Amino acid sequence: MHYDPIKRKLGVVFNTAAWTRVLFYQLLDLLLLRSWHIQRALRHWKTTQSAPVQVLDAGFGFGQYTYRMAKSLNYQSIDAVDLKDEQVADCDGFFKKVNISNVHFQTGDLTAFVRPEKYDLVLCVDVMEHIEEDVQVLTNYCQSLKKGGMLLISTPSDQGGSDVHDDGETSFIEEHVRDGYGVDDMANKLKTAGFSKWDIQYSYGKWGRISWLLSMKYPMTMLNKSSIFFILLPLYYFITYPFAFLFNALDVRVHNAKGTGLIVKAWK
Repeated sequence: MHYDPIKRKLGVVFNTAAWTRVLFYQLLDLLLLRSWHIQRALRHWKTTQSAPVQVLDAGFGFGQYTYRMAKSLNYQSIDAVDLKDEQVADCDGFFKKVNISNVHFQTGDLTAFVRPEKYDLVLCVDVMEHIEEDVQVLTNYCQSLKKGGMLLISTPSDQGGSDVHDDGETSFIEEHVRDGYGVDDMANKLKTAGFSKWDIQYSYGKWGRISWLLSMKYPMTMLNKSSIFFILLPLYYFITYPFAFLFNALDVRVHNAKGTGLIVKAWK
């Protein structure tokens, strides 16, 4: 399934006003299990910081994590980099509307983007699975972090990430260049990139997998077939979201022995 056309359609629907864009961000925070994991990790990281921080949001997409960090972190500046000019223009325009300063959106290729020892935090959500030269990108992140700075990644795992379970299957998201990472594979690449320590945990375990089916795969599959399903989405989520909410809460609170996603923390 091609995900980018659906993302563009959603952008049109929710870009009519600043408040609808904020509502869209809130809905993403509720629906996306990876957002639950990322927000939890950011809250914990925030307690370890006393001075204003400099942040890189690498591959910011809709800009929802940039927005949340700008609202919640004591930040000096946030650099938000994405490969797509349309994403940069869209988010830059929205942030100006809501008067958020010290956030700098720019078009950039993460395989070449390096800002030596500038950042306290690099955030990379659902990006690594789109990049062939992943070790180069991880190396750039490490070089761009200050000593003791943290990299936070969400990405599919090799335990069924991208909805791939057998050798003959293809990714649910056709823009992915790999189906997912193994824990040892990711650890080896982090070591090669120069990180000194890391913590890699599975997400989208037993409960998170069910939530993903209800909150993402089924509705996205319907929307990919016809835009008419936009009309049915509110009713669909009214019925299914209470279950997805419960399963999300369980996934972030239990230890997942395996799962279709990885939450990666690495320190320089």
